Amino acid sequence: MAALDVIDETFVLAARAEVAGAFADPDEWPRLWPDLELTVFADRGPAGIRWSVTGGWIGSAEVWCEPVALGPGPEAGGEEGTLLHWFLRVDPAPGPEGARARRLLRGRSGPAREGLRRQRAAKEIAFGLKARLERGRRPGEPAIPVKA
Repeated sequence: MAALDVIDETFVLAARAEVAGAFADPDEWPRLWPDLELTVFADRGPAGIRWSVTGGWIGSAEVWCEPVALGPGPEAGGEEGTLLHWFLRVDPAPGPEGARARRLLRGRSGPAREGLRRQRAAKEIAFGLKARLERGRRPGEPAIPVKA
């Protein structure tokens, strides 16, 4: 088991291709996860992305976008939402590269404290994405077009 195993999920009222697209740009990753060095392990398109994590932490990270049919489903003119799952499974890197990560995990409450910090960061990312993609929309209301 990884020293740090963090899981989060958030419902987003947007098609999964839109949600997955928010994570597709590698230039955005350092803004979202500034202390993680990510390399794509599996790009699953609208289903999400899986990364290998290197640097101070080693392991894997994943964004998985699960479609949620609302009403009759998109093929029948219904709408689609997405359950955004986020996973982070990492250990401190060996040697001096992982020193900071080991310090964060130090003490009896270190792993829980660092896990909670990561969960809060994941929620901040997810709620920012919800605000951007939903634009105040509620289930059953028509989609609000994005202004160019």
